[in-house]
Amino acid sequence: MSVMRRILWGLPVLGALATGTIVMTQRGESAPTAVVADKGKPTDLKPAISLPISQVILFNSGVGHFTRAGEVEGDARVDLTFPENDINDLIKSMTLIDQSKTGRVSTVTYDSHDPIDRTLRSFAINLNNNPTFSNILNQARGEAVEVTLVNTANQPGSLTGKIIGTEKQKVTGKDGTQEVEILNMWCAEGVRAVRLNELQKLRFSNPIIENEMRRALETLSLSHDSAKKAVSLYFTGEGKRKVEVGYVIENPIWKTSYRLVLGKEGQPFLQGWAVVENPTDEDWTGVTMALVSGRPISFKMDLYNPLYVGRPTVEPELFASLRPPTYDTALARNAAPAGEPMAKAAAPGKPGMAFGGAMPADGMKADGKGSANRQLQEQQYRREFAKQVSERLAGDMDLGASVQSATTASALGDYHQYVVDQPVNLGRQKSALLPIVNKKVEGKRVSIYNPAVQAKHPLLGLKFKNTSGMPLSQGPITIFEGSVYAGDTRVLDLQPDEERLVSYAIDLGTEVSVKNGNNTSKITSVKAVKGVVYTNTLFREERVYDVANRSTTDRTLLIEHPNRKGQGFKFVGKNTPMEEAAGVYRFQLDVGSKKDTSYSIVEEREAGSTMQLTNQADDTIRYFINLQEAPESLKKQLHEALKMKAGWDTLRQEIQNADRRIQTITADQKRLRDNLRETPKESPLFTRYLTTLENQEKEMDELQVKLKKLHVDEATTRAAYDKYLANLSSE
Repeated sequence: MSVMRRILWGLPVLGALATGTIVMTQRGESAPTAVVADKGKPTDLKPAISLPISQVILFNSGVGHFTRAGEVEGDARVDLTFPENDINDLIKSMTLIDQSKTGRVSTVTYDSHDPIDRTLRSFAINLNNNPTFSNILNQARGEAVEVTLVNTANQPGSLTGKIIGTEKQKVTGKDGTQEVEILNMWCAEGVRAVRLNELQKLRFSNPIIENEMRRALETLSLSHDSAKKAVSLYFTGEGKRKVEVGYVIENPIWKTSYRLVLGKEGQPFLQGWAVVENPTDEDWTGVTMALVSGRPISFKMDLYNPLYVGRPTVEPELFASLRPPTYDTALARNAAPAGEPMAKAAAPGKPGMAFGGAMPADGMKADGKGSANRQLQEQQYRREFAKQVSERLAGDMDLGASVQSATTASALGDYHQYVVDQPVNLGRQKSALLPIVNKKVEGKRVSIYNPAVQAKHPLLGLKFKNTSGMPLSQGPITIFEGSVYAGDTRVLDLQPDEERLVSYAIDLGTEVSVKNGNNTSKITSVKAVKGVVYTNTLFREERVYDVANRSTTDRTLLIEHPNRKGQGFKFVGKNTPMEEAAGVYRFQLDVGSKKDTSYSIVEEREAGSTMQLTNQADDTIRYFINLQEAPESLKKQLHEALKMKAGWDTLRQEIQNADRRIQTITADQKRLRDNLRETPKESPLFTRYLTTLENQEKEMDELQVKLKKLHVDEATTRAAYDKYLANLSSE
């Protein structure tokens, strides 16, 4: 066991590979040179042997590490088959060890991804399309063969020669003319023609051809299951020795489920089971098994499919032209209804029978006294029966008395492993439950309230601490109160000594309502820096939780309140959280039986706002002047700003008035000019129109001069106002 752990936990196998070269070649190619003896003749390998699975290590990341081990003798070949989907993982992760000092791994071959017909065509004898005997012989023309014939007086029992070819000849006999197939051979005495129907046996003298035929037939045999691919491992060495093959391939993750018994006294009892599955087509017999609680990074890479790189076509220089290169990227027990005694399960007409038990017949008589005695005995029997059932249900379920953990837990670097203490037998396509945890743990009963989960009632739960001494993988937990099912829950991955809340039922004996308390906002400070007014506001928010405990037991209530630390909120007052989680704060509140209470949670945060005074309306400046929190120095400067703003506004109004007067005069002058064209010059009206026009022209000249000066004054006043606001500062 220690040797096995040393090899598989640490995986120090790479050094062993230095004793031999692993050459990955695809089946269908010529025989690898690594299996050819030094004298140039093919190695006479014994029939392929199989290596059974000896160890399985399962992870929580969808892979399993499998080890096959066995004994080989001399030069040996090990044939394995794998689903095609596993070949990439096999190529990526396979390790091989020959544990002898002299043996080594020579070659690993595997089936090509090519179609079966293409693979068969690659052999010396093409077995595609169900070839006939003569067709096979024609493919082997020139090869030396040894044939055994039907022994007659006219021909020898065996012949040795080389195949020239086959042909069909018409032969006349007592049954008439028939067409027969003839094998033409070159023998020591010349050319011989042998009828194929007289041929009993034929053997190729060339071992390479025989090897090709054998491999072609193996390919055909394996092709019957097109989803499986063959992998052959070649070991060279002397004598008997142990070899191992390890690989990591896809496998269902091992899962966990737990049972947690909450007794009236003492610590809760935790029992955990691991769910393991054998999805393969091979039985696991006597394998050593380990379950690793960890998720190593594992990925797939396409190493099985041939990858080709594009190459340019080079033409003779006379015809060549430059071509651009391209680069490819690759979750209650059944109970009798209320008020109905459990003994009512007795069959109709048989009141003395309850749950298979017979009523005592003593004192039973046909008179009324006997009937009264009978009813009294029935009532006493039912009371005794109900008492026994109640006592059994009220007792704690002793899970640990019958089940013992089948694993030993230990640390494995950053992971944790459960090593099964005895060999495991698991049939193909079967699953199993293995007990991995059987211990008492620390736990405190609580009620957990979160309005987002259940607005009216908290949930019954447990503040559970993992004191099992080992990490616990995520999985469902079935909760038992004594011996009665209480509910289901689920736990995430839990490290040793880590605490976690679990809830399993609705606490109908406790009610909680939530309301908003005294929510306020108050400006705390105002200052100005370079024309920007900075305001700080203190926001206060209060949440009131009204709790009513109507149950007959005291409650420890955990209130889950939103975690808004990222928004700048902090708690004030006497009620502070017991702990902080990622999304909530938890507050602990003890509520006595039949008691009501209120619990307030107050949070405050400061928020700042800024406002640029430049070009703002007067109302903005007056807002800050009237703000009690603003300092007097700031108010004084803002009053001065309003005066400057009033001067600027006056100039802008004068400009608007001048513009309107000019527009009025311009429109009136058009009227006067039109009237002058229609009025005789000798008319007094003509003279009046002309005088009015001259006066308007004079006024227009004065307005233009005034307007020019107003624009200059307005620009100067505006610039001074903007500069004053931009430099306005007050703490």
